[in-house]
Amino acid sequence: MGSKLNPCYNCIFVIGPTAVGKTAIGVRLADKFNGEIISADSRQVYKGLDIGSGKDLGDYTLNGKSIPYHLIDVTDLSHEYNLFDYQEAFYQAFADILARGKLPVVVGGTGMYVDCILRNYDLVPTPENPVLHAELEAKSYDELKAILIAEKENLHNTTDFADKDRIIHAIEIERYLKSPECAAYRASLPPRPEIKPLVLGTTLPRTLVRERIAKRLRERMENGLIEEVEGLHANGAEWARLEQLGLEYRFVSEYLQGKLSGKDELFEKLNLAIGQFAKRQETWFRGMEKKGVTIHWLPQIDDVNERFEAAMGVTGLKTELVAP
Repeated sequence: MGSKLNPCYNCIFVIGPTAVGKTAIGVRLADKFNGEIISADSRQVYKGLDIGSGKDLGDYTLNGKSIPYHLIDVTDLSHEYNLFDYQEAFYQAFADILARGKLPVVVGGTGMYVDCILRNYDLVPTPENPVLHAELEAKSYDELKAILIAEKENLHNTTDFADKDRIIHAIEIERYLKSPECAAYRASLPPRPEIKPLVLGTTLPRTLVRERIAKRLRERMENGLIEEVEGLHANGAEWARLEQLGLEYRFVSEYLQGKLSGKDELFEKLNLAIGQFAKRQETWFRGMEKKGVTIHWLPQIDDVNERFEAAMGVTGLKTELVAP
């Protein structure tokens, strides 16, 4: 038995900052609506990033029932997984779940991963063009800026002007997007599945978020976070690659290289950085609302079961039991 989702939706998104219980709510919703989880976390895609990324795979079992999940442990650190990779894999998983009569429940806090689906980013892989690159490298910053302004329609992203390399990359993308090769690539793609999302946002008062972050970090350090990063390095991951992953992996790598005085400094700096990250996540999601994404924010209640009940009560959800 399961509950029936209003037919104007074909998926549920559960989004919010770190450490607020998104997975617990998402798993309960997936259980209720005969669904499967799609992760929207930029570090959980990597094998071996378990403690630091907070995979907590035990959370996907509820009352003895395993809830299937997707886009976790799909690549290793030798590959730099990017937004295009995620979007492509997401559509495949989404279509597969729907085709089996299940409901996709998307859970995660990586704002750009969520946004690229909800606002349907138009992403294409840009092949290398050494001849064009060499031609552009020979030009000055001002010449490149003038080219980009002249060639790019609706130039909104001024970060493209940050430095010469960024401008060159932007021009290369723009030239490729207008090329016959790109048109042929687009024509070869299968149609994207239609996304009709019910987006649930969940957060807690900032002081409580900070408390949860500190408690969780202490538990992770006690349960092998440092040893996990040490093992990744021992198995071939360069320090620079680990630091690139941010937060836990960056600060623990610095600690293991002797750049921090001890575990107390590691905890203090990492705890502060995660708190700042949570704040940036909330800012990102509020920004998505300003760009037209409708987010139904759940009440800021500490008890995850009460927030789940609030989610079930959001307009558009039917709670009567029906055969799945």
